[in-house]
Formats: sequence, C-alpha cells, structure tokens
Amino acid sequence: MSAPHSFFENVVADVTTCTHLTGADHVASLTAALGSLNEQLDALDRWGTLLADVLCSESRGRLLAAGNGGSAAQAQHLTAELVGRYRADRPPFSAICLTAETSSLTAIANDYPADELFARQVEAHGRPGDVLILLSTSGRSPNAVAAARRARECGLTVLALTGPGPNPLAAAADDAVCIDSPWTATVQECHLVALHLVCAAFDAAVLAEPSRVPSGPTLGAAR
Repeated sequence: MSAPHSFFENVVADVTTCTHLTGADHVASLTAALGSLNEQLDALDRWGTLLADVLCSESRGRLLAAGNGGSAAQAQHLTAELVGRYRADRPPFSAICLTAETSSLTAIANDYPADELFARQVEAHGRPGDVLILLSTSGRSPNAVAAARRARECGLTVLALTGPGPNPLAAAADDAVCIDSPWTATVQECHLVALHLVCAAFDAAVLAEPSRVPSGPTLGAAR
C-alpha cells in the first residue's frame, strides 16, 4: 500500500486536473514548478558562465534569443538585460531578440514557410561560437525547433527553456532546462526566474575578472 499523499501533494494533484485555477491553486502550482527549477540551478550557472566566455571573447560573440507569444516578450527581456544591465553597472553586450525584428518577421512569414521565422534570422545573424537561447512553454514550437537545428548547423550553441521534458526542442538543443508543470503561465513564470538567474551568473562571471570586461566609453558618460 502506497504512503498517503501530503496535503501539499494533494493540492498539486488537484491543480493539474482542474480547468480553472484559483489564486491558491496558482501559487501551489508555481511552488511545485519552482522545485523542478531548483534542481537545475547548476545548468543556469553554466549558461551564465558560457555567455560570459562568448560575449567577452576577443571576437566579441553575441547572444540571439527568440520565442513565441509570452516567450517572445521574455526573450526580449533577456536581451535588454544584456544590452542594458541586470544589477551592476557594466559595459553593454551584444544580444539580439529575433522576435523584435518586426520587418524581418513579416517579410519571412510572407515569403517562406512558417518554420523559417527564426531559423532564417539565425542563419543571417549567428556566427560560429555564438549562443542562441530559445524559449517554448511546450517545447514543441516548430519554428523554435527549426531555429535550434539551423543554429547547430551554423556552429552556434543552443540553450532551451521549455515546459515538461522530454520534448523536441530540448532534444534539438545542446542543453535545456525543463519546467515540470502542465500550466503555460506557471512555466513562463519559472522561465522569468531562470532568465534572471542566468543574468546573475553572467554578471558574476564578468565582474569577477575585470580583465574580461571590454574597454569602451566610461560608464555613465552619457547620463
């Protein structure tokens, strides 16, 4: 006979089967999903260090990011943190959100198959050694999977933030952090936390070695 579920486990089980989430349900779902994120913190630290290695290299590599819907907004949030700043003052770094290139998006969507929406931009902007971060709450978005495959063909490192694994995007990426939740909103909320942790790890890696920080105009000169 299996052991009885705890009260919290019962709440989470109820949340996964209902169609409407109360505030308490939402918080319970988020708390459970954050547990799966907590088990993958080492991966997020690796991602931040990798970005520091690429963006601070002599070739000044770049980050590309993309996603659909809410994930598009989060991809843009990530690139803004790198071009601007997360917490500490530091030089700007090259980061391009492919979902914000509206003229390119509409031209590609008009002239090519839907799967090319991000893949064609990756081929245009990506260089060997660059990093592509893709966000998909399902892990099954065809345009994200196509972008991951194109990026690897072009020599980029692909990192994926997804919903429950296994899924096609995680399989196509070099590394993935998968959030174990059936709810899109909950996965997106965990993705935002994950992105902030990547930014924190990036800043820690960059600022720990001042020699790695590219020289440029004095910070604050334009303020």
